[in-house]
Amino acid sequence: MNHSIITEFIILGFTQNAELQEILFLVFLFFFIYLVAFLGNMLIVIAIIYNNTLHTPMYVFLLALAIVDSICTKSIIPEILGTMLTPGNTISYGSCMSQLFFFTWSLGAEMVLFTTMAYDRYIAICFPLHYSTIMNLCMCVALLSTVMVITVTNSWVHTGLILRLTFCGPNTIDHFFCEILPLLALPCSPVRINEVMVYIGDITLATGDSTFTSEDKQKAFSTCSSHLAVVSLYYSPVIYTYIRPASSYTFEKDKEIAAFYVHVTPALNPIV
Repeated sequence: MNHSIITEFIILGFTQNAELQEILFLVFLFFFIYLVAFLGNMLIVIAIIYNNTLHTPMYVFLLALAIVDSICTKSIIPEILGTMLTPGNTISYGSCMSQLFFFTWSLGAEMVLFTTMAYDRYIAICFPLHYSTIMNLCMCVALLSTVMVITVTNSWVHTGLILRLTFCGPNTIDHFFCEILPLLALPCSPVRINEVMVYIGDITLATGDSTFTSEDKQKAFSTCSSHLAVVSLYYSPVIYTYIRPASSYTFEKDKEIAAFYVHVTPALNPIV
């Protein structure tokens, strides 16, 4: 009770190496990835909106995925560039919680959208004659609304559980943005419930996609190779990161893995 409550955090950034050459390389690398991700996803958005022949369920879900990817890169990469150019960058408690909410929302939205897209392909492959009847406008709206409800709820749960923790000691986040696991290494109060909910949320959001994709395997794997490639690129590092307790979190290695699913995957999605 004698400790003061934390009002701001210090973001260490991606690297603590002070050599200018390495810092500039990372700055240009992330800026390039940001441009590729942003322009690639914006091209998809424009193409789908202005091309009437692409106003079908499959492309509507691709449109939603492109928007989510854009929000994810927009909310994270500028912050990384800021921490690289100004080491020891601080972020207020409120801003950190806000960034955490939007990041967990975009992370969850991408995973649930993959499941929705897998369901769409499952209906197209296994019930081709009934596809247009099943995947009508009402079904698309219902699926996208479900995505929003699930992902907003997921974000509120994780953010709310972080808000209930007491930060009264260290305030240095060994990461390049406000991530769940680095934050769980800082509180003075127990984090067991947070770890359990992270594990449950990750497993729950990840299992739906494999359920529909594995149906009618021979057709699915030949027809949905691009979907499977994107899912593999995204799910592998996310599951590796979030199914472990905070006590086993290795900051330097896991920052590289986080950079992959936060930055590289959104840039690769439009290409795939």
